[in-house]
Amino acid sequence: MLINKLTQQIEFIIEIDRLKQVIRQTLLTDGTRQENSAEHSWHLAMMAIILSEYAPEGVDLLRAIKMLLIHDLVEIDAGDTFCYDVEVNQSKAVREEQAALRLFGLLPAEQGSELRLLWQEFEARVSVTAKFAAALDRIQPLLHNQQTEGGTWRIHNITRAQVIERMRPVEAGIPELWCFVQQVIEKCVVAGYLH
Repeated sequence: MLINKLTQQIEFIIEIDRLKQVIRQTLLTDGTRQENSAEHSWHLAMMAIILSEYAPEGVDLLRAIKMLLIHDLVEIDAGDTFCYDVEVNQSKAVREEQAALRLFGLLPAEQGSELRLLWQEFEARVSVTAKFAAALDRIQPLLHNQQTEGGTWRIHNITRAQVIERMRPVEAGIPELWCFVQQVIEKCVVAGYLH
Protein backbone atom coordinates (compact mmCIF):
# COMPACT_ATOMS: atom_id res chain seq x y z
CA MET A 1 0.00 0.00 0.00
CA LEU A 2 2.79 2.42 0.95
CA ILE A 3 4.58 1.74 -2.34
CA ASN A 4 1.42 2.47 -4.37
CA LYS A 5 0.77 5.70 -2.41
CA LEU A 6 4.36 6.85 -2.86
CA THR A 7 4.23 5.98 -6.56
CA GLN A 8 1.16 8.18 -6.97
CA GLN A 9 2.77 11.04 -5.04
CA ILE A 10 5.97 10.87 -7.09
CA GLU A 11 3.95 10.74 -10.32
CA PHE A 12 2.12 13.93 -9.24
CA ILE A 13 5.38 15.65 -8.28
CA ILE A 14 6.87 14.85 -11.68
CA GLU A 15 3.68 15.94 -13.48
CA ILE A 16 3.48 19.34 -11.80
CA ASP A 17 6.98 20.18 -13.02
CA ARG A 18 5.17 20.94 -16.29
CA LEU A 19 3.86 24.15 -14.68
CA LYS A 20 7.31 25.61 -15.40
CA GLN A 21 6.46 25.35 -19.11
CA VAL A 22 3.24 27.38 -18.88
CA ILE A 23 4.08 30.90 -20.02
CA ARG A 24 2.03 33.81 -18.71
CA GLN A 25 1.46 37.22 -20.28
CA THR A 26 3.12 38.98 -17.33
CA LEU A 27 6.71 40.10 -17.92
CA LEU A 28 9.42 39.68 -15.31
CA THR A 29 10.12 42.96 -13.51
CA ASP A 30 13.27 43.46 -15.60
CA GLY A 31 11.19 43.06 -18.77
CA THR A 32 13.50 40.43 -20.28
CA ARG A 33 10.87 37.70 -20.72
CA GLN A 34 7.46 36.47 -19.68
CA GLU A 35 7.21 34.65 -16.37
CA ASN A 36 6.02 31.07 -16.14
CA SER A 37 3.19 29.94 -13.89
CA ALA A 38 5.49 28.15 -11.44
CA GLU A 39 7.47 31.35 -10.91
CA HIS A 40 4.21 33.23 -10.46
CA SER A 41 2.97 30.78 -7.80
CA TRP A 42 6.26 30.92 -5.89
CA HIS A 43 6.20 34.73 -5.98
CA LEU A 44 2.65 34.78 -4.60
CA ALA A 45 3.55 32.41 -1.76
CA MET A 46 6.42 34.72 -0.82
CA MET A 47 4.08 37.72 -1.00
CA ALA A 48 1.71 35.99 1.43
CA ILE A 49 4.54 35.62 3.93
CA ILE A 50 5.91 39.14 3.48
CA LEU A 51 2.54 40.89 3.46
CA SER A 52 0.89 38.73 6.13
CA GLU A 53 0.65 41.68 8.56
CA TYR A 54 -1.97 43.21 6.22
CA ALA A 55 -4.10 40.06 6.16
CA PRO A 56 -7.58 40.57 7.59
CA GLU A 57 -8.48 38.86 10.84
CA GLY A 58 -9.20 35.17 10.39
CA VAL A 59 -6.81 34.53 7.49
CA ASP A 60 -5.06 31.17 7.81
CA LEU A 61 -1.61 31.98 6.40
CA LEU A 62 -0.51 28.39 5.82
CA ARG A 63 -3.79 27.64 4.03
CA ALA A 64 -3.34 30.76 1.88
CA ILE A 65 0.20 29.69 0.95
CA LYS A 66 -1.06 26.23 -0.02
CA MET A 67 -3.77 27.82 -2.19
CA LEU A 68 -1.25 30.06 -3.90
CA LEU A 69 1.09 27.18 -4.64
CA ILE A 70 -1.65 25.05 -6.20
CA HIS A 71 -4.07 27.61 -7.67
CA ASP A 72 -2.53 27.54 -11.15
CA LEU A 73 -1.63 23.84 -11.38
CA VAL A 74 -4.70 23.41 -13.60
CA GLU A 75 -2.91 25.51 -16.21
CA ILE A 76 -0.79 22.44 -16.99
CA ASP A 77 -3.80 21.16 -18.97
CA ALA A 78 -5.95 24.28 -19.38
CA GLY A 79 -3.19 26.73 -20.26
CA ASP A 80 -2.88 30.24 -18.88
CA THR A 81 -5.91 32.35 -19.72
CA PHE A 82 -5.06 36.03 -20.09
CA CYS A 83 -7.31 37.84 -17.64
CA TYR A 84 -8.36 40.51 -20.16
CA ASP A 85 -9.25 38.06 -22.96
CA VAL A 86 -13.05 38.03 -22.70
CA GLU A 87 -13.62 35.35 -25.35
CA VAL A 88 -11.14 32.78 -24.00
CA ASN A 89 -12.32 33.38 -20.43
CA GLN A 90 -15.76 32.04 -21.38
CA SER A 91 -14.42 28.46 -21.46
CA LYS A 92 -11.90 28.87 -18.63
CA ALA A 93 -13.98 27.37 -15.80
CA VAL A 94 -14.81 24.20 -17.75
CA ARG A 95 -11.23 23.69 -18.95
CA GLU A 96 -9.82 24.22 -15.46
CA GLU A 97 -12.37 21.93 -13.79
CA GLN A 98 -11.43 19.12 -16.18
CA ALA A 99 -7.75 19.77 -15.45
CA ALA A 100 -8.38 19.69 -11.69
CA LEU A 101 -10.10 16.32 -11.99
CA ARG A 102 -7.15 14.82 -13.85
CA LEU A 103 -4.29 16.41 -11.94
CA PHE A 104 -5.56 16.04 -8.38
CA GLY A 105 -6.79 12.57 -9.36
CA LEU A 106 -3.16 11.50 -9.77
CA LEU A 107 -2.70 11.69 -6.00
CA PRO A 108 -3.92 9.23 -3.37
CA ALA A 109 -7.64 9.98 -2.83
CA GLU A 110 -7.30 11.84 0.47
CA GLN A 111 -4.49 14.11 -0.71
CA GLY A 112 -6.09 14.69 -4.07
CA SER A 113 -9.36 15.64 -2.41
CA GLU A 114 -7.61 18.05 -0.02
CA LEU A 115 -5.82 19.87 -2.84
CA ARG A 116 -8.90 19.98 -5.03
CA LEU A 117 -10.92 21.49 -2.17
CA LEU A 118 -8.22 24.12 -1.64
CA TRP A 119 -8.27 24.93 -5.36
CA GLN A 120 -12.07 25.19 -5.33
CA GLU A 121 -11.97 27.43 -2.25
CA PHE A 122 -9.49 29.74 -3.99
CA GLU A 123 -11.64 29.87 -7.12
CA ALA A 124 -14.85 30.59 -5.16
CA ARG A 125 -13.25 33.46 -3.20
CA VAL A 126 -15.76 33.17 -0.38
CA SER A 127 -13.57 32.50 2.67
CA VAL A 128 -11.45 35.29 4.14
CA THR A 129 -8.34 33.22 3.38
CA ALA A 130 -9.29 32.72 -0.28
CA LYS A 131 -10.07 36.43 -0.65
CA PHE A 132 -6.62 37.26 0.77
CA ALA A 133 -4.92 34.82 -1.61
CA ALA A 134 -6.91 36.08 -4.62
CA ALA A 135 -6.01 39.68 -3.76
CA LEU A 136 -2.31 38.80 -3.84
CA ASP A 137 -2.88 37.13 -7.22
CA ARG A 138 -4.10 40.50 -8.50
CA ILE A 139 -1.41 42.65 -6.87
CA GLN A 140 1.56 40.71 -8.26
CA PRO A 141 0.89 41.43 -11.97
CA LEU A 142 0.06 45.05 -11.09
CA LEU A 143 3.54 45.44 -9.60
CA HIS A 144 5.11 43.74 -12.62
CA ASN A 145 3.31 46.07 -15.01
CA GLN A 146 4.37 49.08 -12.97
CA GLN A 147 8.01 47.92 -12.98
CA THR A 148 7.99 47.26 -16.74
CA GLU A 149 6.47 50.67 -17.54
CA GLY A 150 3.15 49.17 -18.51
CA GLY A 151 4.60 45.97 -20.02
CA THR A 152 1.60 43.71 -20.66
CA TRP A 153 -0.86 46.61 -20.49
CA ARG A 154 0.85 48.37 -23.38
CA ILE A 155 1.19 45.20 -25.45
CA HIS A 156 -2.57 44.56 -25.16
CA ASN A 157 -3.75 48.18 -24.99
CA ILE A 158 -5.28 47.74 -21.53
CA THR A 159 -7.06 50.73 -19.98
CA ARG A 160 -7.18 52.19 -16.49
CA ALA A 161 -10.84 51.14 -16.19
CA GLN A 162 -9.95 47.52 -17.00
CA VAL A 163 -7.17 47.49 -14.41
CA ILE A 164 -9.39 49.05 -11.72
CA GLU A 165 -12.04 46.40 -12.36
CA ARG A 166 -9.44 43.62 -12.33
CA MET A 167 -8.06 44.86 -9.00
CA ARG A 168 -11.44 44.99 -7.17
CA PRO A 169 -10.82 41.73 -5.24
CA VAL A 170 -8.02 43.54 -3.37
CA GLU A 171 -10.60 45.84 -1.79
CA ALA A 172 -12.35 42.83 -0.23
CA GLY A 173 -9.32 40.57 0.26
CA ILE A 174 -6.76 42.98 1.72
CA PRO A 175 -8.61 46.24 2.48
CA GLU A 176 -5.49 47.78 4.04
CA LEU A 177 -3.75 47.63 0.65
CA TRP A 178 -6.61 48.96 -1.50
CA CYS A 179 -5.42 52.56 -1.17
CA PHE A 180 -1.88 51.47 -2.15
CA VAL A 181 -3.25 49.69 -5.24
CA GLN A 182 -5.21 52.78 -6.30
CA GLN A 183 -2.08 54.91 -5.88
CA VAL A 184 -0.04 52.53 -8.04
CA ILE A 185 -2.69 52.65 -10.77
CA GLU A 186 -2.84 56.45 -10.72
CA LYS A 187 0.97 56.73 -10.83
CA CYS A 188 0.92 54.43 -13.88
CA VAL A 189 -1.68 56.64 -15.56
CA VAL A 190 0.36 59.79 -14.86
CA ALA A 191 3.51 58.07 -16.16
CA GLY A 192 1.68 57.10 -19.36
CA TYR A 193 1.69 53.34 -18.74
CA LEU A 194 -2.12 53.23 -18.78
CA HIS A 195 -4.70 55.35 -20.54
